[in-house]
Amino acid sequence: MAGRNRSARKAGRQRLAVIGVGACATGLAMLLAFHVGQDLARSLSGDADDAATALPTAPAGAADANPITLTASAPNAAAAPSAPAADTPFVVKSVLKIDGPIRFGQFYWDESQGKAGPVVITVDLAARVLSVFRDGHEIGATAILKGYGDKPTPLGVFPITQKDATHVSNIYDAPMPWMLRLTNDGVSIHGSKVEKGYATNGCVGVPDEFAKRLFKVASLGDKVIITDGKRLGLGGSINPGA
Repeated sequence: MAGRNRSARKAGRQRLAVIGVGACATGLAMLLAFHVGQDLARSLSGDADDAATALPTAPAGAADANPITLTASAPNAAAAPSAPAADTPFVVKSVLKIDGPIRFGQFYWDESQGKAGPVVITVDLAARVLSVFRDGHEIGATAILKGYGDKPTPLGVFPITQKDATHVSNIYDAPMPWMLRLTNDGVSIHGSKVEKGYATNGCVGVPDEFAKRLFKVASLGDKVIITDGKRLGLGGSINPGA
């Protein structure tokens, strides 16, 4: 009789153990299914973490055919941009209203939105467009000339290291008015005859009147960001200190 009682108690403990393991496995399965469902829902709704950080690539095209300036897309309401500071992510707060492509020799300038603040200059070589931002507001945009072949315009982030309103190249003996130097070997932003069929020896050429206005607002140390196809919309950010 005592033997049967012990056997019954042992069998009871085994069933409890099996039930406990089964409940634990069921709970884990439910938890896993819940998180998988959450991830799937985020993917289907476009809320994946990396989706908001990707920069769109601008298609290449001649400036006189269909240049692309920074796109005025709607800001992301879920992540309001913070005020930019030196060497921190730069946030696009507004862009100029430009209808259609910017033709060679054309430029736009409006300082009404750009109050006092840091100046950042962006150059998209694929679109052949230069934009000037002050405190996150685009105040100027123009079509550019760039370098080709064995003298391409370099990509990267460059601080302005020299300003010279009446500069003349000591290599090519050519005028470079309103010059903003970017590299030690002479790559600069300067006034040029921006017309179809012209190119530079690696510099960024802009219309003379635009160069004069840019020279006035730019300071030594301001960052110039040169890319080959990247563009930004409202609320987008780049890091000029990278």
